[in-house]
Amino acid sequence: MNLPADTTFLMVPGLRDHVAEHWQTLLQAELPNARSVAPLEHDKLSRDARVTALDAALADIDGPVVLVAHSAGVMITVHWAAQHHRKIRGALLATPADLETPMPAGYPDHATLAGNGWLPVPRAQLPFPSLLAASRNDPLASYERAAQMASDWGSRLVDLGEVGHLNPAAGYGPWPRATELLEKLLRAN
Repeated sequence: MNLPADTTFLMVPGLRDHVAEHWQTLLQAELPNARSVAPLEHDKLSRDARVTALDAALADIDGPVVLVAHSAGVMITVHWAAQHHRKIRGALLATPADLETPMPAGYPDHATLAGNGWLPVPRAQLPFPSLLAASRNDPLASYERAAQMASDWGSRLVDLGEVGHLNPAAGYGPWPRATELLEKLLRAN
């Protein structure tokens, strides 16, 4: 693993927060310089609360930061970037949830997402380098929609093939490719 020791890797989980067997949780345990945005106790569906939690986590970090976001964590990241101006070294945006199209059963509906501030999703170019890793069979975002997000945000698109939503339900626990993609992101900077 050739990740810089002077950089903090901040995990930005999705709406389900921290799951013990999730690749983000496992990656955080593997990297000596990794942290995670703290789970929310209240207002768990509030976009403002999630963005505030990300900003608070960043305020506690001195030095370079790379964001490692998954699912709705990608949306938290882009909403944060639209409102704040801290220098970020880069971001790995893995399998973003497409909150603008109807979600499968068991996920918040469009009205709930809109009422909690998630819509519209910012589409401006991100002010830091980013790599968007998209799945060909993600139930939460079509590959085409993820590719459009990558284009809008100025992210380099990586086709992961058929990895579902890249979560434990899709068979991911460990995801060794995360380290490879972080190295690729940082080499390009």
